[in-house]
Amino acid sequence: AGIVHRQLTPSPTAMSCADLNLKDWDEKVYDLLIKEKQRQVNGIELIASENFTSKAVMECLGSCFTNKYSEGLPGARYYGGNEYVDELENLCRERALAAFNCDPAKWGVNVQPYSGSPANFAVYTGLLNPHDRIMGLDLPSGGHLTHGFYTAKKKVSATSIYFESLPYHVDPQTGYIDYDEMEKLALMFRPKLIVAGASAYPRDWDYTRIRKICDATGALMMADIAHISGLVATGEAANAFDFCDIVTTTTHKSLRGPRAGMIFFRRGDKESGGKYEYEDAINQAVFPSLQGGPHNHQIAGLATQLKEVKTPEFVAYAKQVKSNASALAKFLVSKGYKLATEGTENHLMLWDLRPLGLTGSKMERVFEKMHITLNKNCVHGDASALSPGGVRIGAPAMTSRGLKEADFEQVGEFLHQGLQLALEIQSKSGKKLVDFIKMLDGDEYAQGR
Repeated sequence: AGIVHRQLTPSPTAMSCADLNLKDWDEKVYDLLIKEKQRQVNGIELIASENFTSKAVMECLGSCFTNKYSEGLPGARYYGGNEYVDELENLCRERALAAFNCDPAKWGVNVQPYSGSPANFAVYTGLLNPHDRIMGLDLPSGGHLTHGFYTAKKKVSATSIYFESLPYHVDPQTGYIDYDEMEKLALMFRPKLIVAGASAYPRDWDYTRIRKICDATGALMMADIAHISGLVATGEAANAFDFCDIVTTTTHKSLRGPRAGMIFFRRGDKESGGKYEYEDAINQAVFPSLQGGPHNHQIAGLATQLKEVKTPEFVAYAKQVKSNASALAKFLVSKGYKLATEGTENHLMLWDLRPLGLTGSKMERVFEKMHITLNKNCVHGDASALSPGGVRIGAPAMTSRGLKEADFEQVGEFLHQGLQLALEIQSKSGKKLVDFIKMLDGDEYAQGR
C-alpha cells in the first residue's frame, strides 16, 4: 500500500497576500510599474544596451521557476526537487551552443551568471590568480568597467583591484582600435589575459590580429560580446568563437532576452596537444566561488529567447538593426556632427559633442525632456568619466518597435532639434551644468519647444 497524502488547504490568512494580484496588493509598486510601462511605450528608446524582450520571455521571468533553489549543475545539485530545473538548464545550454553555431564537442557554456559583470569576474576568478595581468580597452576609448578600468587616483573596477590592469586604446585620430599599440603594450606587459570587447565601440573587431598578439605573448584571449551578441549569432558581426578561448555575453542587449549572462569556453582536445582546462575552473568560479543558486526564471527566459535567435525573423531583425544604425549615423554626419570613427558598422554610434562645446550630461537631460532616452558617454580624450563629452546612441530597441531606415532619419531630425535647443539654452545659462538644468526646467522650456 502506498502513502496517501491528504490535500492541504491553506488558511484564508495564509493566502491573503499570495492570492492577490499586484494591483490589489501593492498600489504603490503597481503605479510605478504602469508609469514605467507608459514611459517605455510613449518614448523613443535609444540606449544602446536596452531592448524590448518578448511576452514569452516576460512570462518566464514571472513564473514559478523563481521559487526554486538549485545550487550546483544539472545532475549535481545541493537541493532536491530539481528534475525539471535540470531539464530547463540543459535545454538552455543546448540552445546557447546552437545559437552561436558552436560544436558541443569543442565548446561548453555556463548559463548561470546573473549578468555580464558577474560572468566576466567569474572568468577572471577561475582562470587567473590574484595580481595576474589583464589588458582591456580603456573606458574613455569605449571599453567596459569590468575590463580593468582605473584612474590616476582610484582603482574603480574590482578587476583593477584584484588584478594588474593595463588598458589599450583607440587611435586618437581615427577612433579605431590601435592594434599596433595593443601589440607593443602586450609584448611589454605580458598579460595573462587580453579582453576584446567594448560598451561604446561602433566598429567590428580584428580578432585575427588579437589572436596573433595573444599567441606571441602567451595570453589567453577572451571576447566580451555583450553588446553585439545578437549580431554575432546571426553572422552580422565577426565571429569571436573562431579565435577566442573564452567568450562572455549578456543576454538582454542585441540578443533581446532577459537580463542574464553566459560564459562560453573551449573544451576537448587542443590542436597543439593536450586538453583545454577551462570548464571546471569556470563552473566552480560561478558556483560556489561567486554565486549561490542560479536564477532559474532568468534561465527559462534565456532558453526561450535563444529559440527565437535561430528563427529567420531574428536574423532579419539583426540586419535591420545595423541598417537603422547606419541610416541614423549618416544623417547626423550629414548635419555636420562628429561621430567616433565617422560612423558605425554595428548597432551603436558615439556622438562627440566637444566640438560644439556641449557635454553628454546636458544632452541627456535635454533629450529626456523630449521623451528620448540615451546616455552620456566618454569619448576618447575625456579627462573624467564624470563629465563625458559625448552620448551613446543605439538602434536595437526601436528596431524591435518596428522602425526602419526612414524612421531613424526622422529620429535623427529630433536629435538635431534637441541639440540646437541645448545650444540655445547654454548661450543663456552659461557652461555650468546646474545653471543649464535650472533653465531647462524653468518656465520658458518646461512645456517643450
